[in-house]
Amino acid sequence: MIDLYYWPTPNGHKITIFLEEAGLEYLIRPVNIGAGDQFKPEFLQISPNNRMPAIIDTTPADGGQPISIFESGAILLYLAEKTGKFLPHNLRQRKLVTEWLFWQVGGLGPMAGQNHHFAQYAPEKIDYAINRYVTETNRLYGVMNRQLEGRDYLAGDYSIADMACYPWVVPYQKQQQKLEDFPNLQRWFEKIQSRKAVISAYSRAYEYQTQPTVTEESRKILFNQTAETIENLKQ
Repeated sequence: MIDLYYWPTPNGHKITIFLEEAGLEYLIRPVNIGAGDQFKPEFLQISPNNRMPAIIDTTPADGGQPISIFESGAILLYLAEKTGKFLPHNLRQRKLVTEWLFWQVGGLGPMAGQNHHFAQYAPEKIDYAINRYVTETNRLYGVMNRQLEGRDYLAGDYSIADMACYPWVVPYQKQQQKLEDFPNLQRWFEKIQSRKAVISAYSRAYEYQTQPTVTEESRKILFNQTAETIENLKQ
């Protein structure tokens, strides 16, 4: 059993996609990031960076005590190794999958995330910041488009690299991008979008979208925290 600490964000979707694809039994434990659940002491025990997703594997492969994992890329690697799925054993193929997984974690996610922040959530619209991250998102879409030339998926076969990247392309319109400008990416996107496990994973998100994540109150919780203010939130 996997306990998944989750909220319906791109990083949260990565993990529900894997769990649905692999057919693993899991239980969602919602972490309402707009209400500050990510700062609760019990959550910080498993996710010290006060970010979701995180998981607890109650039945690890070594038969020992439950294992907690935080950071979405690390979770995908752990689950792929646990199940033997969506991560090749071949040295060169595995290398390619991990390259594109880390490319997402270090590039597409952070840059698209800043795109979302300055274009949608920042109380002050700063043209330079918006243009900077919209442009960089466009560049990264172009990187994926080139990689997908002649390939169905980023690293050959469907893998955790695709599961990591796909949720960050889903909000392409909010990122001010046009998929038709990237035909290989668009083909890849539509292929993944139609997978039964992906449809099922996204259906879980509707259970937790009854109210907007970002309100004036939640904005104070989500953004501009310091080490000191986080300590205060924990109390």
